[in-house]
Amino acid sequence: MGKHEVVVDLGRCVGCGLCEKDCVSGAIKVVDKKATVNMQGCIACGHCEAICPQNAVKLLGFADESESFDEQTRLDPKTLMAAIKTRRTIRNFTSQKVSEDVVNDIIEAGRLAPTGGNSQGTGYIILGSKQDELEGIAVTMFRKLMGPAKKLVAFLRNMEIDDHYFFKKAPLVIVITGSAVNASLAAENMAFMAEAHGLGVLYSGFFTTCANHNRKIRKVMSLSKKNVVTTLVIGYPAVKYHRTVKREPAKVRTL
Repeated sequence: MGKHEVVVDLGRCVGCGLCEKDCVSGAIKVVDKKATVNMQGCIACGHCEAICPQNAVKLLGFADESESFDEQTRLDPKTLMAAIKTRRTIRNFTSQKVSEDVVNDIIEAGRLAPTGGNSQGTGYIILGSKQDELEGIAVTMFRKLMGPAKKLVAFLRNMEIDDHYFFKKAPLVIVITGSAVNASLAAENMAFMAEAHGLGVLYSGFFTTCANHNRKIRKVMSLSKKNVVTTLVIGYPAVKYHRTVKREPAKVRTL
């Protein structure tokens, strides 16, 4: 990946002004019916390239290329709502491995999620060969904490912390780092992609807590100062659900 730079093909540019209107940072202006760029204000979001009908604007310095399309792909609202209603958190997985191609699709779905200021600072850690070791450290930590915690929190009293408490013998665990909003958006994209491939997903908040507070875990994962936002535990479901789950009404206020 090289230096990010926006270039304008003046022969193609017709001065329509669409790029100027769509630029969030005001870094592109139309002067004498041609687009000009001030890279000092540019955040390399790529909207100018995406919106140009003449293909006159190019954002350089990225490994991938932009793709042309006539209309944005829209999901059918009823199908999407049905997918949202019937999805469930999975805690019981088969031993079937997740193929590399599917893993790549899941990561790509996260990579393409929006980020504030186009920061693109979200990171993805596949636990791989370290998965059992990291789960063991987290289990030891939680067992030590559960004694005092059970006296204070009622729902913890019936919990048993077995050796697979965090990852449930799932074949794939991905830890997502970055800012809270950006990493959360990426995680949701990834969960939908995983489910589109027939996989089940568990958001492991408990392991995320361990990863942010346990020095051994942070060392094994080479986290340094990175903040873990969420942990996706992924595998093929060994259970089947037959009904949706009830929810309280949305708390909506109109001002």
